[in-house]
Amino acid sequence: MPKPEKAAAVEELRELFANARGIYLTDFRGLDVATMTELRRRLKASGGGYRVVRNTLARLAAERAGLSELARAFEGPSGVAFTLSEDGVAPARVLVDFVREFPEMDIKTAFVEGRSFPPERVPDLAALPPRNELVAKAMGGIQAPLTGLMWALSGLLCKLVLVLDVVARREGHK
Repeated sequence: MPKPEKAAAVEELRELFANARGIYLTDFRGLDVATMTELRRRLKASGGGYRVVRNTLARLAAERAGLSELARAFEGPSGVAFTLSEDGVAPARVLVDFVREFPEMDIKTAFVEGRSFPPERVPDLAALPPRNELVAKAMGGIQAPLTGLMWALSGLLCKLVLVLDVVARREGHK
């Protein structure tokens, strides 16, 4: 590949690494073209993608994106599953299911939201609910005590008003 094409490929990968919410490195040895096409289809359906990369170019791109730990993981045949969507763990779900079906494929490492995870932790990531569900649960957890406090205070105010009303009626009838 001529130098300008390599530079463009490195820049494209750097931009992908810099913007991806989730990056998963895989070793795809033993998979045929039809199987790789199926993997790409599943990842695309989950909002992600998959690219086979040249290690030297990917290392350089990862370094330029500030992901030196990712750069060290590019050894042997490397494929990159990624997502640019909000749910950085969506590819983990697809990859874990795919590895169950096709054990020839290995997951090398994962980077989600800029944090590194070893391959044995990827099933844990896959077990996480989608991001929007986690946010909703967190907001519900924050809102529940506040709602309870609001009802308790409004109940107290209601009782105070009723007591004052009774006192006012007694005073008015004397």
